Amino acid sequence: MNEPDNAPHRCDWAEGSDAMRAYHDDEWGRPSRDDRHLFEMLILEGAQAGLSWATILGKRENYRRALDGFDPEQVARYGDAKLAALLADPGIVRNRLKVAATVRNAQAFLTARQEHGSFASYLWAWVDGTPLVNRPRSVADLPARTELSDRVSKDLKRRDFTFVGSTITYSFLQAVGVVNDHLACCPVLAELSD
Repeated sequence: MNEPDNAPHRCDWAEGSDAMRAYHDDEWGRPSRDDRHLFEMLILEGAQAGLSWATILGKRENYRRALDGFDPEQVARYGDAKLAALLADPGIVRNRLKVAATVRNAQAFLTARQEHGSFASYLWAWVDGTPLVNRPRSVADLPARTELSDRVSKDLKRRDFTFVGSTITYSFLQAVGVVNDHLACCPVLAELSD
């Protein structure tokens, strides 16, 4: 027997694996103001370009190991030898442009953090510190990009970030809770709304 469309259930995209369910339930869409977590998600969303989130989620621990726990200060100092080691690491996506982007983005991240006191301050200023809650009725209602992601993407590029097109930026905003796109029927939306 099928559940009615309005019965509480997890967002459909999260039902692929235990790891996806845990990510959905415990992290996705929850407001993050932790700079290290924001850096991690920025790097992982860029790594996802052209791939599935399940692929990147499966490599997340390898990324943590390879990128010194997503410490932006350390990543910003990586030189040619470290980049070569990353390109040889089968535990991460070994795309030359994506690997190089980790260093460039770490440097841009530190500059933005210095300018704004924290990267979180920079990021959350786009929404006056309050998550945008959309309450889509189905996954089909989720946009790939929005006017907000267009503006944030443009500003990130101006700040010398890379792999931050509007679609990647929107995924990042969703991941860190700047935008809450949990489905209207999702129990996590109700939890975050309390």
